[in-house]
Amino acid sequence: MTDALKRLSDEGVAIWLDDLSRKRITSGNLAELIDQQHVVGVTTNPSIFQKAISAGDGYEQQLADLAARKVTVEEAIRMITTADVRDAADILRPVFDATGGQDGRVSIEVDPRLAHHTTPTIAEAKQLAWLVDRPNTLIKIPATKAGLPAITEVIGLGISVNVTLIFSLERYREVMDAYLAGLEKAKAAGLDLSLIRSVASFFVSRVDTEIDKRLEKLGTDEAKALKGKAALANARLAYEAYEEVFSSDRWAALDKAGANKQRPLWASTGVKDPAFKDTLYVDELVAPGTVNTMPEATLEATADHGGIKGDTVRGTYDAARADLEALAKLGISYDDVVKVLEDEGVEKFEASWNDLLKSTEAELERLAPSEG
Repeated sequence: MTDALKRLSDEGVAIWLDDLSRKRITSGNLAELIDQQHVVGVTTNPSIFQKAISAGDGYEQQLADLAARKVTVEEAIRMITTADVRDAADILRPVFDATGGQDGRVSIEVDPRLAHHTTPTIAEAKQLAWLVDRPNTLIKIPATKAGLPAITEVIGLGISVNVTLIFSLERYREVMDAYLAGLEKAKAAGLDLSLIRSVASFFVSRVDTEIDKRLEKLGTDEAKALKGKAALANARLAYEAYEEVFSSDRWAALDKAGANKQRPLWASTGVKDPAFKDTLYVDELVAPGTVNTMPEATLEATADHGGIKGDTVRGTYDAARADLEALAKLGISYDDVVKVLEDEGVEKFEASWNDLLKSTEAELERLAPSEG
């Protein structure tokens, strides 16, 4: 067993893998990570599926069958991705059972082209939940303005949700509000609130990437001293907001009815800047009741040399606020940064999805049986 990962887990941080492929499922690698590296969940996104399916390992037979049936490219992608999520959910089922439904979860995202459309997002979330048909699935809905009412509606139907692409503290509060509103709808409909789960994926490294680029442009010693501080400050203040919302009277009424807190999930925790320690966004975001979803390289780095030294979030809020205030004094607009990041996040997932559509379509054409 790996000490750093065990320590992280013991501190109340659920370790999820930010990756999935058929090869990882069929080779036994996912089961091994669960068994040996304390992995208790899996997240996917359009970029992950695009990479996995384009690599082609293990998808040939299913693609040939789909080509023989002359399905549309959209249907082919949904059949392939939901098959992977279903199989991963089955591998994680013992964890789901052992943790009373808290972990052992696999996330699958609604079509990213729907990010700015509420009604189709709700319909897609229902369809995905039905297609995967596993209790330990989370349907990923982006935290766009159009996504917020969709989150409320989907939670209200009793479907568990992973809210993704959260960058700003204001939007995070809106996400928690949407979750509570959904629970209230579910309660009014007589649903069992204890069966509904949610995580809120608060993105980390991309904040530093965008802000550090702006600090580099300023070039002053003062600016350089703030490099690598914004993402941690932002995430730590998100945890402060989480503590506040989930100790409110509104929450207390739902808690009494059996509801579960929406856990903060640290997403995008792979370090992009080689000047920083490669486990920075793991070591410095340790707090109880959180999830850290890591790419495999970050998981391995943490296992090898992670510096887990207890809670590194609570008690840091004043310093975090000071860091964000220092950035504002240098003329870096927080509101502009988070807007750029949300827009880019949606665009990147949409681009990956379009690439996946093109490459899958080419494969279906290649494998299509000749007439007769």
